[in-house]
Amino acid sequence: MVAYAVEELQEVTLDIAGPDGRLAHHDLMSPFVWTEGPVYRLLVRVLPNPLGPADPTGVIWAGESDNGTCFRMQDSAAIVPGPNPDDAGGCEDPTVVRGEDGAYLVFYTGVDAARSQGALLVAKGPKLTALHEQRVMLKAPRGEGNIKEATLAQGSDGRFRLFYEYARDDASRIGMAVGPTAEGPWTVVDDPFSIREDAWDNWHLSTGPIVQQQGRDPVMFYNGATADARWRIGWISFSPDFGRVTGRGIEPIVMPPPAKSRDATDIAFAASCLVMGEDIWLYYSLEDRILRRARIRRYGR
Repeated sequence: MVAYAVEELQEVTLDIAGPDGRLAHHDLMSPFVWTEGPVYRLLVRVLPNPLGPADPTGVIWAGESDNGTCFRMQDSAAIVPGPNPDDAGGCEDPTVVRGEDGAYLVFYTGVDAARSQGALLVAKGPKLTALHEQRVMLKAPRGEGNIKEATLAQGSDGRFRLFYEYARDDASRIGMAVGPTAEGPWTVVDDPFSIREDAWDNWHLSTGPIVQQQGRDPVMFYNGATADARWRIGWISFSPDFGRVTGRGIEPIVMPPPAKSRDATDIAFAASCLVMGEDIWLYYSLEDRILRRARIRRYGR
């Protein structure tokens, strides 16, 4: 039997997010971290707190680090709203993939100017400061809304899977699409899994990062919640071709600590993972405003 356990928790900080920094009084969400050689790179959603009626729901900033916890941020944002009408209201939830040509593919949620619809967009470019191409990858069909939170993985059959969050019947669900490359074209297929009626994930589901290791089933550290939106982080594993579920944790592995403020959001939300030896470093946000990472170990076979 397989289990995943948190061994250590660490703070993640940005050098311009302190009391006197440019991003002071801003919330930090959706930390996507990856490595290039010895350098840790980061994309993160930033939004002012409180959020004004004319403020975008998110702007995406980039940074780098030597240790994976303290990030030096660029002088300006990497992805800002507009002029595309599909992201005029905000840019959220970045996910980075390197294309076959070496270019960066940044999948993100674009919110329209009316803040009524979220679509999955992709920006492409040779570097994070030169993302010159932006287009809509996936929009919700009628009756569903807010395609967001992209996670990509390649199955043992060579095809790519695009996991995403969507809205249906006042709840979040996880959908999946299949394509021949990381850029699609995408064909929507059946949802990979659903809620559990008597568990901590009985109402909402949202995508999280996927870890793929040789000889082991791929595992997603997904986000689940009750009807009152108390979000936690759990795990679920799939066969190598993502055709079936092979395991799922009974209890969440990451829960938010007691909030310091009564009006704080009760949420822990996974965004990205790094594998280093036997350790899995899971990057996540707490209370929709602060960043953390957890060192996770896999036990069993």
